[in-house]
Amino acid sequence: MFDITLFYYKNRFCYGKFNIFVYSEQIIVTKENLSKFRETRMDTPEKKRVYVIINPVSGTKSKKSIPQKLLAIDALKYDVHMIMTRYEGHATQIALEAVNDKVDCVIAVGGDGTINEVAKVLVNTDVVFGIIPSGSGNGLARDLYIPMNYDKAIEIIQQGNVKRIDYGVANGNIFFCTCGVGFDAQVSEKALTQTSRGKLMYAKNMVSTFYKFKPEKYKIESADGVFEEEAFLITCANASQYGNNAYIAPQADIQDGKMNISILKPLSVANVPQTAIQMFSRNLGNNSKLIEILTPEATIFREKEGVMHLDGNAIYTGSEIHVKIIHQGLNVLVPREVPKSKLKKDAFITNITRWI
Repeated sequence: MFDITLFYYKNRFCYGKFNIFVYSEQIIVTKENLSKFRETRMDTPEKKRVYVIINPVSGTKSKKSIPQKLLAIDALKYDVHMIMTRYEGHATQIALEAVNDKVDCVIAVGGDGTINEVAKVLVNTDVVFGIIPSGSGNGLARDLYIPMNYDKAIEIIQQGNVKRIDYGVANGNIFFCTCGVGFDAQVSEKALTQTSRGKLMYAKNMVSTFYKFKPEKYKIESADGVFEEEAFLITCANASQYGNNAYIAPQADIQDGKMNISILKPLSVANVPQTAIQMFSRNLGNNSKLIEILTPEATIFREKEGVMHLDGNAIYTGSEIHVKIIHQGLNVLVPREVPKSKLKKDAFITNITRWI
């Protein structure tokens, strides 16, 4: 028990005489060490300002615990502001305010759609981007080996390890994982009118789309030449996966200044199980139906205007799509080390189970 004249607790100064116990999160100051305390406070560096943008409706995971968990962030080092989004595009508006307000870091809590809304504002700025994944696919977070667990993701943020990554631009629209046309774009289009999300709904959309899908003929022009063929899908991959560890371009490097264009030729029903297993086991490169192009820039021509997906979200654009990669334009908080287990290819039985 102490006779206290001043103490600092949970980012506030309190005066008076109190009978309290000393807890680890309190800084206790008595009359004897008050002058020393003042000197210490004057030497303390200015706090970094952090905005946390939370999408309460992304994915299927509850966000109610996030504000409490964020108290783990050191209050002596960071001034944290939390904002809940209320409508589509709101995250972008908040991120713009954060950049104009010259904050140090913006953290997005949500899925790939929320990540895209926030991060596209932060490109080519000094603002550092943090991710607490809570969506259905979490493609960018998984590609950067950010844990799906809230507490572990917050630990990564507190480590403060920054990595500069590339981003892509397709007809003026920014993406961070993938963009593309064909089958996966039509699957994303179905989600535009659906209120429920999750893996089950995505699987249902894939099945219903597959039986109605008709491959188109495409032409791709890049520095490597011209490619022209009918395709099931064409994906321009800045990151290696769509999300949910579905690797459409296993060799893609998010820091090399190039995209891996994955072209899947038309698939029959018999081709689907093998293709799915290879995708989830990072072995799609062994698929005889796959053609890959590595390039920093390309133009895709298709027969007519229509849907295209950007990080899993469908948009409508013209018959000519110009795609390019901007080298290392975004600062992101990532793990200092990647566990070796994350780099290993899964066993065959594990891949079948995941696909089912």
